[in-house]
Formats: sequence, C-alpha cells, structure tokens
Amino acid sequence: MKYLLVLFALITTAGCSVTDIVESNPSTTQQFDLNDSDRDGVIMARERCAGTVVGAAVDNYGCGRITNINERQDLKILFSNNSTVIEPQYYNQIEKVAKLMETYPTTRVTIEGHTSKVGSYELNLALSQNRAKAVTDVLKTTYGINPSRLTAIGYSFDRPIDNSGTPAAEERNRRVIAEVTADDTLPAMRWNIYTVDEEVD
Repeated sequence: MKYLLVLFALITTAGCSVTDIVESNPSTTQQFDLNDSDRDGVIMARERCAGTVVGAAVDNYGCGRITNINERQDLKILFSNNSTVIEPQYYNQIEKVAKLMETYPTTRVTIEGHTSKVGSYELNLALSQNRAKAVTDVLKTTYGINPSRLTAIGYSFDRPIDNSGTPAAEERNRRVIAEVTADDTLPAMRWNIYTVDEEVD
C-alpha cells in the first residue's frame, strides 16, 4: 500500500510538470515580412527597391537592371505599288512605337523608308521619303506624339537587305524601320519559361 501511494505521488507530480511546460510555452510571432508586394521574386524583408516593373530582371535585393534605349524595329507595313497610303491593319505596328514613346517621354524616333530597285533612283528616293513621312504623320495625328520627336528620312534603294533581284527580295527591300533612341533607360526584362515571341500580323 505504501508503494502504491508513492507511485501515485510520482505520477501526479510528473503530470503537473508536463502541464506546466505546455502552458508556459509562448506563441510564435512572425518577425519578417515574407510577402512579395511587387511580384519580383524577392520577399519584402530583403527588398531594397520596392515597386520594380513586373517582369524586370532583378538582383537578390529586388533592384532592377537597366539598359539604354536604342532600338531598331522593322515595321511590317506593306504599301501598294507606288503608294504611300498606310492601310488600317498596319496601325498596330505604329502603335507599338507610340506606346514606347508615351511611356518614355525623352525618346525620339527616326522613321527610315527603303524601297526596291524597281524604277529610277529619284522616284524611289521621293517614294521612300513620303512613306517614312506617312508613318510619322500617323504617330503625330493618331497617337499625339509631338512632331519635334519625329524624323522621317528616305534612303531610296541605297540600303537593300536582299540583293538577289527576285520578286521576294524586292518585297523584303520595300520596308520601313523605326529607330527609337533616348537619353533615358529601360528596365532589363528577364526571360522565363512562359515568355513567348509575339506574332506579327
């Protein structure tokens, strides 16, 4: 009987001590902000450059890299023979240039007109100049770009990209190029497995 009382006392004491340990354990509080508010892959606890452009390439502290704005873009605009009229279906090409210029107000654009070798040099020089001007006119009148930021220049057939002389080559040489430059910079964008090339209509 004496042994049973001692055993009961030990069990009771051990039970109390276990209960005391559980009750005295403090609740855990989160010390660091693990959110990623600007969705750049860096938690706010480490973030030094909050508000980076979505998709920009960043370092371990969320600070983006930048590149100089100096871009040449071949505009997929087809003109009818001896025409300077831009059909409405090609306005989306010009709109891409306009959006870049609206986003970065220090940008300037030079629109280059190029032709095939069909016809005289002088005729093609005037034609290439007028086609380039047609593009800058759309940027000005349709998208509200200040004319002081726009330059149109025609090169006739001085700068062909295909000298084979085939009909396909002549079509390739009839092109318009937009060269966008600025004293400003663009965020360097990072590639991921979901990045795809845009299809041009």
